[in-house]
Amino acid sequence: MSLALIVIVVVVILIAIYLIALYNGLVTKRNRVANAWAQIEVQLKRRRDLIPNLVEAVKGYAAHERGTFEAVTQARAAAAGAQGPAQTAEAEGFLTQALGKLFAVAEAYPDLKANTSFLDLQAQLKDTEDKVAISRQVYNDTVLTFNNAIQVFPAVLLAGPLGFTTHEFFEVEDAADREVPEVSFQPVAPAAPAAPASPPAGDAPTPPSA
Repeated sequence: MSLALIVIVVVVILIAIYLIALYNGLVTKRNRVANAWAQIEVQLKRRRDLIPNLVEAVKGYAAHERGTFEAVTQARAAAAGAQGPAQTAEAEGFLTQALGKLFAVAEAYPDLKANTSFLDLQAQLKDTEDKVAISRQVYNDTVLTFNNAIQVFPAVLLAGPLGFTTHEFFEVEDAADREVPEVSFQPVAPAAPAAPASPPAGDAPTPPSA
């Protein structure tokens, strides 16, 4: 076997090894993206599962706020049916706005704000929101790694034909959309009494003449 043929065989083997390693690496990164998104979906589902109990808790004190309850229910259904990061982020944003109105209603009922079950539900919702934020950061970091991997040379020449495409980030338009509306449970301090007004200058008593 000639030296030239040996060199060609070695080069072909090295290229094959590189392509296999590249493909396996991209598959691994793509699977990490899918797993990270699954973690977000788990937390979002847990968040949506808490909402009916929250609605019922508020409804027990403010049954007349039917419009608010219906808005929360509709937003929850829309969020449950959302597909993909972009659509899910938008639907979850609307759901958070609806929840904000629900908690605003709760502000008007001191007995509700002191209710143990309501406090527990709110704490669970806050905990879930924190987990969503963490999962969102992990997901976006994983997507960035994957997108970079398929956009650099020479992977960019092979990613498309091999079926690898960029993934969407899970972006929230407003950072406040991922925060739970907080209800204040501190009693409002009574206002200090106003100081008595001083009498008009013209009404001041005239000192006796000497």
